[in-house]
Amino acid sequence: MMLILRLLGFLIVAYAAVILLMYIFQRNFQYFPHQTMPSSPAEAGVPQMKEITVVTEDHLRLIGWYAAPTSKDSKVILFFHGNGGNISHRSGKAAYFIESGYGVYLAEYRGYGGNPGKPSEAGFYRDARAAAKFLMEQGISPQRIIIYGESIGTGPAIEIAREIQPYQLILEAPFSSIIAIARQIYYWMPVDFILKDKFDNIPKIKDIKSPLLIIHGDEDGTVPIDLAKELYEAANHPKEFITINGAGHNDLYEHHAGHVILERLTKRAKEDNAKSR
Repeated sequence: MMLILRLLGFLIVAYAAVILLMYIFQRNFQYFPHQTMPSSPAEAGVPQMKEITVVTEDHLRLIGWYAAPTSKDSKVILFFHGNGGNISHRSGKAAYFIESGYGVYLAEYRGYGGNPGKPSEAGFYRDARAAAKFLMEQGISPQRIIIYGESIGTGPAIEIAREIQPYQLILEAPFSSIIAIARQIYYWMPVDFILKDKFDNIPKIKDIKSPLLIIHGDEDGTVPIDLAKELYEAANHPKEFITINGAGHNDLYEHHAGHVILERLTKRAKEDNAKSR
């Protein structure tokens, strides 16, 4: 009996130690920034883009890449990437839209791509707010901004869309909350109590009136498609959910997601032109 009690005590202490370590180092499991950047956007395959610097509310100077729109009426895509890599790894997506006539701003986060600071949910929101402010300082109104969020970048995308009500909100592989994802991965941990950065998107998306497009792979093993559907159900109309068959979490553009998004944007532009006549 004493042996059993000792074993039980050991297991409790070990479990508590694991929980404590996970609490302390949780952001190391949530964010995977890549610091090394190409010497220029041109080296990354987007010569149309220029390096720009914005200053956040907490006084961090962050580098991002920007390609101005082709005309005073053109739309600009404000792009927030996922938790891995940096903006240079999204140059292919940027080029896709630039070549179609859109302006693109690849917003970079604190702690990524050589930027100062450490990643966090609150920090991401400050970084996103600085990016949106930059565009508006260029004379680009919210009704010319298309906010695009990828994976964890859907968190800051939703936050800023709620604040400025842009022309369009596009979410690639989004989720209802990080807690919902963590519950499935760390089912044996009290994630509701120890998670610092929750990215609780559902209450926020209810405040957004802009048209919404969600695109998600039906074989996504990182963010289950059911979590994206929960977010979609909470959103206001007009909205559309597109399932990319055979796509996982990081390969949606290999399954023609970019073409699908451009098709929807072109359709809306034609509808807008028809209404203005």
